[in-house]
Amino acid sequence: MKDINSRRWRTIDIVIASVIAVAFGVIFWAWNTVWSVTEGAFAFFPPAQTVIYGVWLIPAVLGGLIIRKPGASLYTETVAAVVSALLGSQWGAPVILQGLIQGLGAELIFAVLLYRNFKLPAAILAGALTGVGAAIYDFVRYTAGTDLWSYRIPYALITVVSGALLAGIGSWALVRALAPTGVLDRFEAGRERATV
Repeated sequence: MKDINSRRWRTIDIVIASVIAVAFGVIFWAWNTVWSVTEGAFAFFPPAQTVIYGVWLIPAVLGGLIIRKPGASLYTETVAAVVSALLGSQWGAPVILQGLIQGLGAELIFAVLLYRNFKLPAAILAGALTGVGAAIYDFVRYTAGTDLWSYRIPYALITVVSGALLAGIGSWALVRALAPTGVLDRFEAGRERATV
């Protein structure tokens, strides 16, 4: 019975997941501009621009690492995408479906681990699989007309690596940095700070 109750969302879980999602929705909105203005810097090899893609994947991993309940990754990434769309994402409403698909990647990793393992390797895998979701969506929506081997495959591989590094390691490091401050004390992630 305790295990079932520990998976139920508390009010604080909803509030913090929503705060993460809204904050990253605003970051996404700004990051859309960064993506646009950096296109020229990657003219030498356009798929390399996905090295910065992982920022869009952070809430999926961060939400899962902090909330540690079923649906947290999916919720934070999807709501962040909704906020980004409402703020005027240049890609419009389809970013909501994109956020949903990306959130599923991290959610699947945490589910496979039965929402019990939130160590660095789990975060890296969650970030990488979120990157896989992003790459699959982009294959269909944005890069369908490009060459498979010279564009789409490198695009996908770099997206997955960016997800693993920026979203995976980055989120794990952010949780570790926040834990000693006490802001996560109401979460298991905060109570682990003695071991940080």
